[in-house]
Amino acid sequence: MDGITAVVVLLIGLLVGAAVGASVLTYYQNSRGQNRRVLAEEEAQKIVKQANDQAAGLIKEAETKAKSLTDESEQTALRRRRELDKEDERLRGRREELDKRIERVDQREQLLNKRQSKMDKQQNDLQRLEEQRTEELQRIAQMTVDEARRELLSAVEQDARSDMARIIRQVEADAREEADNRARDVIALAVQRLASEHINEIAVSVVSLPSDEMKGRIIGRNGRNIRAFELAAGVDVVVDDTPEAVTISSFDPVRREVARRALEKLVVDGRIHPARIEKLISDAKTEVDQSIREEGERAAYETGIPGLHPELLKLLGRLKFRYSYGQNQHAHSIETSHIAGMIAAELGADVMIAKAGGLLHDIGKAIDHEVEGTHALLGADYAKRYGVSAKVVNCIASHHHEVEQECVEAYIVEAADAISGARPGARRESMETYIKRVKTLEEIANSFDGVEQSYALQAGREVRIIVRPETVDDFSSLKLARDIARKIEESMQYPGQIKVQVIRETRAVDYAK
Repeated sequence: MDGITAVVVLLIGLLVGAAVGASVLTYYQNSRGQNRRVLAEEEAQKIVKQANDQAAGLIKEAETKAKSLTDESEQTALRRRRELDKEDERLRGRREELDKRIERVDQREQLLNKRQSKMDKQQNDLQRLEEQRTEELQRIAQMTVDEARRELLSAVEQDARSDMARIIRQVEADAREEADNRARDVIALAVQRLASEHINEIAVSVVSLPSDEMKGRIIGRNGRNIRAFELAAGVDVVVDDTPEAVTISSFDPVRREVARRALEKLVVDGRIHPARIEKLISDAKTEVDQSIREEGERAAYETGIPGLHPELLKLLGRLKFRYSYGQNQHAHSIETSHIAGMIAAELGADVMIAKAGGLLHDIGKAIDHEVEGTHALLGADYAKRYGVSAKVVNCIASHHHEVEQECVEAYIVEAADAISGARPGARRESMETYIKRVKTLEEIANSFDGVEQSYALQAGREVRIIVRPETVDDFSSLKLARDIARKIEESMQYPGQIKVQVIRETRAVDYAK
C-alpha cells in the first residue's frame, strides 16, 4: 500500500509538471512568437512521455512489493493455523484425561459413601451399647452419671488441693530458706561492716533559762520583745508554767534551730530588745546556713559521692535538723548510703548509684513542709532538676513504691532504708501510736472469714492468727496469709516489715469413763 501511494503521488506530481510545462509552453508561444511553438510542443511531449514511463515503472514496482507482502501474510496465517490445530489437539487430550479423572473420583466417592454408611451404623450400635452399659452401671451403683461425676470431681479436687498445698509449702520453704540464708549473709555483712552508733540526739525546742525572772525580760514590756522575736524568727515562743524553760514551736526545723540559737545568745547576753533580737537572729541564720553547707559537704565526703550540686548539698545539710520517729534524717541518709553500697558490692550492682540513691533518698524531707507532695517524689524532682542520673532519680522516687522500680539499685536502696530504720535504737514511737498500730493489726486480721483469734506480737512486727480448721483448709490458709499481708500493706504505715503467721490445727478430744 505504501508503494501504490507513492505512485499516486508521483503521478499527481507528473500531471502537475505537465500542466506547468503546458503553461510554460503557452508562455513561450505568447512571448517569443509562433516560431517556437513546435519546439515547445516537442519538449512537452518528451516530458509527458518521461513521466508516463516513470509512472509505469513505479506501478510495476508497487505491484511486485504488494504481491510479496501478500505471499508473506499467507505463509504467516498458515503457520498460525497449524499451531492452533496442535493446541486444539492438546486441549482435546487434556479434556479426555480430565473426564477420566472425574469418573474415578465419582467412583471413589460412591465407595466412601458406602463405607461411611457402614461406619454410621456401627457407631449407632456402639452408642446404643454404651447407653445400655451406662444404664446397667447406674442400676448397679444406685447413682446417676451426674452424681458420679460430681463425686469424682470432688475427690480429685480434694487430692489436688492437698498436693498443691504440699507442693506450695515445700517450694516456699525451699525458696524462703535459700533467700533467708542469702539475705541474712548480705545484711549481716553490711551491718557488721557499718557498725554505726545509735542515734541519741534529739532536736529539742526547749531553751533553758537561768531563772524565771528571765521569762519576763524575754516577754518585754507589753510583750514587745516576744512579738519582735516571733516576727523575726518565724516561730512561736511558748512561755508556760515550766520552770526555767521556754518552748519554741515551728514546723520548719531550720527556723526552730535559728530561733533556739538566737534565744540562747540573748539569754547569755542579757540585753533583750527588738534591735538586739533582730541582730542575733540574723547572726544565727548565718551560722545555721554555714552549718547546713558544712553538714551537706560532710555527708557527701563520708559517703564518697563527688560532684553533687550545691543546692543538693544544702538540702542534705538541712536534714541535720529533721527527725522522723526520733531518728535524725541526716545520719539516716549517710547510714543508708553506706548500707546500700555494701549490699550493692556483695550483689555485683553499681556501688556508686546505690550509694548516691541511699544518700539522696530522703532529701525531699528537707522541703516537704514547704511544697505539696510526698518526700520521695519531691526529692526525685529536685534531684532530676540538678543533673542527677536517671537511675539515682528512680532510686529516690521508688523507695516507697510510689513509682515502678526500674533497676536493681532501687531495690537495694529500699532494703537499705528499711535496715537503717528498723535496727534497734534507730526509731522511737509514742505509746499512743504503738497501741493504735497494734490494735489496727488485730482488727485487720479479725475482719477475714474463718479467723478465730489474732494476736499482735514483737512490738507489732508480727501478727499471729488462729483459724477455724473446719472452715479454712491448708490451701486456704496460704491464701489467707497473703490476703491479710496485702491488706496490711495497703491500709497501714509502719517501719520495717510485719510477719503474718496463720495457724491451723485440728484437736481431737475424748473422755475415758
